[in-house]
Amino acid sequence: MRVYIPATFGMLRELNDNRVVTARSGWGFAVTPALNEFYTAGDEEEIAHAAFQDAAEASIRLLAIGDEAEFPYRRVVISADIDDARVTLASENGESVVGIVPARIDLEDVAAIHIDVEASEADTKKAIGVIDESDLGQEDAELVVGDAQDNFMAWYDPNELPFLVELL
Repeated sequence: MRVYIPATFGMLRELNDNRVVTARSGWGFAVTPALNEFYTAGDEEEIAHAAFQDAAEASIRLLAIGDEAEFPYRRVVISADIDDARVTLASENGESVVGIVPARIDLEDVAAIHIDVEASEADTKKAIGVIDESDLGQEDAELVVGDAQDNFMAWYDPNELPFLVELL
């Protein structure tokens, strides 16, 4: 199953150094039966994009914690192909939320890496400041987070990981 793992640049560094990274709290996002039911229209790609967007928003929450020193305003999502037996459905936490057991993601399972481009940093910084209010349904905050979510995330092949952590 393709699972989208919210991450930070520090987690990419960990993945590069150890060839493994741990999904925070053991959660990821994927196309689940609940997500398919939620969308009455749309093809597989559009529904997968919704799960990806949920992971990108969760990356904003990770950045809000403030433990990312190198790139504190860039969302990161790791797309990984994980054996279905390791994925548990957790739709009570959101239609696309899945548990990953064990929470360890091996580099060999990574299909792609997605990182905010530099031009997106200002919007992501604003979103970090209002993510809690957005989660509580405050409309202005939801719009700010939406602006960050609308930004392009660059796609990288997993083979490019060593160059990303060295050159970015």
